[in-house]
Amino acid sequence: MNRTKLDLRILVRGANDVGSAVAHRLFNKGYSVVIHEIPQPTTARRRMSFTDAVFDGSAMLDGFEAQLLQRLYLLRGILASHAVIPVWIKDFYELKDTLHPQILVDARMRKHAQPEVQRSLAPLTIGLGPNFIAGETVHLAIETGWNSLGKIVAHGETKPLEGEPREIEGHARDRYVYAPRAGNFHTALQIGDIVQKDEEVARIDSTPLHAPITGTLRGLTRDNIFVPQKTKVIEVDPRSEGAQISGIGERPAKIAEGVLTAIQNWEEPNVH
Repeated sequence: MNRTKLDLRILVRGANDVGSAVAHRLFNKGYSVVIHEIPQPTTARRRMSFTDAVFDGSAMLDGFEAQLLQRLYLLRGILASHAVIPVWIKDFYELKDTLHPQILVDARMRKHAQPEVQRSLAPLTIGLGPNFIAGETVHLAIETGWNSLGKIVAHGETKPLEGEPREIEGHARDRYVYAPRAGNFHTALQIGDIVQKDEEVARIDSTPLHAPITGTLRGLTRDNIFVPQKTKVIEVDPRSEGAQISGIGERPAKIAEGVLTAIQNWEEPNVH
């Protein structure tokens, strides 16, 4: 008997813009998708992701909705209805043991962290970005740098972290503000607000954070969240008109397409 896409349960780790694009693409193709996220995510590109479902109970992204899951016993019915993408913020292993995913995608994008070995967590495990080793820490990996964006790595390491972000009107890393210290992040501004260079945008405890350039706030960590030092907390798009502040971005979309291709390739000999 052929298995339907809904029978294939996929667990995505991370509700950031990349993890959300992956979940969105797979959900749109008919797969059963669950997102796991931490209770206080520091994600800045919140309107380009499902992150705010953690705080508000639900979030929309390009026509699909993610909803915060309150009780695990509700999961089976939610997946069967295929109306929303559930987001779980409590214990990861409790979710894994309830879901029994056939596929796990680590989209946490922890660029400077060494990923743990996850091959035993599902029949197919996929790691996104630097530091993954296909065949060792995960079964497959996906490149997330612009030079090889979305490429499937079946054996060996993914490429190391690339130096600079892609430029927008001549601005690259200078568009971002990183937490100079650990502490509680506070802001009264919203994503989409226009800011002037050197305008105070937020504070970490009593330390002010200023707009690095003039433009539109594209990324802004949620107010009243604890952030570790060096966390990316503010992003300014230099375009006052035409800035992309919501929806799935080009890079996350291409990474998501790579994940979908990897899953479809894996599925072929496993469809019966």
